[in-house]
Amino acid sequence: MTDDLVLSDLVDGVLTLTLNRPDRLNAWTQELGRRYFDLLEEAERDPAVRVIVVTGAGKGFCAGADFEMLTALRTGEITMDTEKRPHTFATTISKPVIAAVNGACAGLGMVHALVCDLVLTAADAKWTTAFARRGLVAEYGMAWVLPKLIGQSRALDLLLSGRTFTGTEAAEMGLALRAVPGEELLSEALGYARELAALSSPTSMAVIKRQVWGDWDKSLDDSREKAERLMVESFGRADFAEGVASFLERRPPAFRPLGG
Repeated sequence: MTDDLVLSDLVDGVLTLTLNRPDRLNAWTQELGRRYFDLLEEAERDPAVRVIVVTGAGKGFCAGADFEMLTALRTGEITMDTEKRPHTFATTISKPVIAAVNGACAGLGMVHALVCDLVLTAADAKWTTAFARRGLVAEYGMAWVLPKLIGQSRALDLLLSGRTFTGTEAAEMGLALRAVPGEELLSEALGYARELAALSSPTSMAVIKRQVWGDWDKSLDDSREKAERLMVESFGRADFAEGVASFLERRPPAFRPLGG
């Protein structure tokens, strides 16, 4: 069933989405993509969801586009899915999205890891852009994202060579926040996510996320001026009063859900 292509589990404000085609290392299909994006949209509307963790079932995170789908696209049996949600859709979700890269992370799978807001990876996970070795191009914004994360030279190395590298190297380059032993990855990611859900204002996180993704092409002065306007707005929110009060009273904050 389509619903089984991505599993969903909500605990303590953290929604875990698990890509679920383990027999194909969670290779991407149009049906899987639609289900994943549907669940992200539902999470955006659900006030109980404060943070989202994305991982893969079995030994892979996402091994890229399914070869049967690529073959069908090449022969014209199917056409590109032109629905309104792009592969960068996770960047538009106002809640933090954390990728827990548990295994193979290739091509389109690497795109979906890097459009998450934070990435944790298994140290022995295998990463690759793969595009050049398949006769493809830097897909879905990777030519924009990679140089900003790791610099032009390293980005071109990964894109032109299509070489395979480990999660440890991914973290050393700056693609991931940190690399951890595979058996510890999900608990590490969920622990980090639970801390965000418990201690950080959902509204603040939404605004900060938009600042970071939206300010990459702004000048320092433009970013600063925008931040000053946003800061004045934050002074009038209940979350600011609660943040100060909880600090002074030495207790956990009770921030409102996003939009609350």
